[in-house]
Amino acid sequence: MKSHFMVLIIVLFGVVIGSCQGGGLRKNFYKKKCPDAEQIIKKATEKRVSKNPALAAKFLRMHFHDCFVRFQKPLWEVPTGRRDGRVSQNSEALAQIPSPFSDFKTLAQSYASKGLSVHDLVVLSGGHTIGIGHCNLFSNRLYNFTGKGDQDPSLNKAYAKFLKTKCRGISDTTTIVEMDPRSSLNFDNNYYHVLKRNMGLFQSDAALLTDKKALKSVNEMLNPSKFFKEFAISMQKMGAIGVLTGNAGEIRNKCSVVN
Repeated sequence: MKSHFMVLIIVLFGVVIGSCQGGGLRKNFYKKKCPDAEQIIKKATEKRVSKNPALAAKFLRMHFHDCFVRFQKPLWEVPTGRRDGRVSQNSEALAQIPSPFSDFKTLAQSYASKGLSVHDLVVLSGGHTIGIGHCNLFSNRLYNFTGKGDQDPSLNKAYAKFLKTKCRGISDTTTIVEMDPRSSLNFDNNYYHVLKRNMGLFQSDAALLTDKKALKSVNEMLNPSKFFKEFAISMQKMGAIGVLTGNAGEIRNKCSVVN
């Protein structure tokens, strides 16, 4: 689904970096028909997130899903005008969105297929500084990493011990854990400091340390100002993936269903 409403929502996380006009999108696209659209959505979203900080991670994830398939620190302008798609299939999301079990080669190929670099991969992975992960998405690293009832040797032992107190078994599908320990409601660069201590929650996080080019970017992101700047740039690049404009797609009368 290509939701123009969703892109407006992300204006919440929007320092002005460049002028990404991908696919015919532009700033103030709705100026004539609804001149205050961006500000209305921005204020409404800020109000919601202030009451429920956990929503920030969900909005960020939604933007990732939307752009890949058909914070209150780093801010960027979001060009608008994206149309909704007429097709929305769960199978496409499963096939195209990188899995938390992915190795580096798979991740890099997935991002490259969307015109994103290894640097973008590392920077956008920093979005894991907020939000939570379900045990079944990483418990194999605790209990059955190679199918022999073993633990992922690359995972920090003390952290693994802690995670086992939360996730009691590999079949636990309901328990949730912070992706960025003790900092999951703060959009910062703590993710990279945690990652360097081998405390990345998912296999896809740990994979960033297995490639020299990716590791170089990880080390650069240890500088908070560098991370905030680069995150804004990479988010704009992702926002320009596969946009539908003009006569392509539609503007839905009701967001949850096609017209």
